[in-house]
Amino acid sequence: MPDTDRQAIADALGDLTDWAAAVTWADVPEAQRRRSALILLDDFAAMVAARHEPELIALRQGVARSAGKPEATVFDGGQTRLDRYSAALSNGSAADWCELDGGYRSAVCHAALYCLPALLAEAEATGARLRDLLLALLVGYETVARFAVAFVLPGLVLHPHGGLATIGAAAAVARLRGVEAAQFRKTVNTAATLVLPGPFHHAVDGALVRNVWPGLCAANGLRAADWAAIGITGTSDSAHDVFVRIFGATPRADVLSARLGEDWAVDGGYHKMHACCQYGHSTVEAVQAALDGIGHIAADGVAAIRVETHDKGQALDNAAPATTLAAKFSIQHIAATTAVHGHAGADAFHADTLTEPGLVGLRRRVTIAPFTPRMDPPNDRPARVVVTLADGRTLSGECLSARGGPDRPFTGAEIETKAESILETAYPGAFAPLLTAGRLEPAILDRRWREIVAGFVLF
Repeated sequence: MPDTDRQAIADALGDLTDWAAAVTWADVPEAQRRRSALILLDDFAAMVAARHEPELIALRQGVARSAGKPEATVFDGGQTRLDRYSAALSNGSAADWCELDGGYRSAVCHAALYCLPALLAEAEATGARLRDLLLALLVGYETVARFAVAFVLPGLVLHPHGGLATIGAAAAVARLRGVEAAQFRKTVNTAATLVLPGPFHHAVDGALVRNVWPGLCAANGLRAADWAAIGITGTSDSAHDVFVRIFGATPRADVLSARLGEDWAVDGGYHKMHACCQYGHSTVEAVQAALDGIGHIAADGVAAIRVETHDKGQALDNAAPATTLAAKFSIQHIAATTAVHGHAGADAFHADTLTEPGLVGLRRRVTIAPFTPRMDPPNDRPARVVVTLADGRTLSGECLSARGGPDRPFTGAEIETKAESILETAYPGAFAPLLTAGRLEPAILDRRWREIVAGFVLF
């Protein structure tokens, strides 16, 4: 790569971190403030939703055995508190488990997931106010989303939960700590050397270590911020060396710094109601469209399902998922379980669905083909399905763009209802303050995060 391009990345990253260190809550428009609070509510609920997963429970028990002094809460439905690094690892491992967290539509990036586990632990441990937490979320989200677009990686090779999460965690923590621009830059470059080379296909294969990557990266992001403060850093070219030289990304340096403070990445975020990979959401909604008026149908009533979908959806090809994660990344399971259950909520991906005879057979009767013609954004993740019934009738449905993104957003009330339904059985006192935060009421924004947490954990 020419030195001029290397320098362009360093310069643009400098502009980004200068802005990140200097931006204040007063600089953030009201719409983006509200977005940050809604994202916090939604992704926090997604984190809590995984609390009953047996592998996660075992992981958390192991983390707790070696943890340090209690200073941050593990959101497991109880009152567990660990050191901030262990809490970030524990909560980060939970946050993507149910596939209910949101993402950034313009790239393969779950930006809030990459920020919140480290940020929540740091904010509780240090007594940060909710207003400062939300600003740090906005900054971390902006930073990692711009990384995702600026470093264009080969398609579906590196999973962003490993490849990007440390960047978001480090940037969010650096902003919360209020470090000056030069240290912010060192923190982000150091974080670039602490990312994980997680293979994307591990998700399709159902390798549960994929769920842990955001947790480990959250702890790494905290360490990057710690170490930059004492001179243990990468170099000014670390981001380039990792993402371009090692991972093989095509760089777009200008994206790192263009229109900072004018364009906000949170405006390009999406939310999820279907508990599976977003690449399969159009398949869910196409099946639902095909079964409109029927709702759902028994597995033995379906002779075949043909799914025509986009390139990323075609990559989710696994007719025999061995874990719930694999099921969430299997177009065959997504189509079959939506047809049988009428929805793609958490129950449609329960462990029992992996071995239920009707679904096992129906998955084998799902075929995947390319969607033609290719579509431009926001319709670049479409699906078309043909359901052939056992009596020979055919039903068809199409979805050009699944709900939840900027082009077809859920209402705030829909997202709030989703979050409340999750939180009411785990932390019934959590919903009200987080909902109030979305109203930008000064009294809640001025409260310390640890006080808010203490209020609902001990509710």
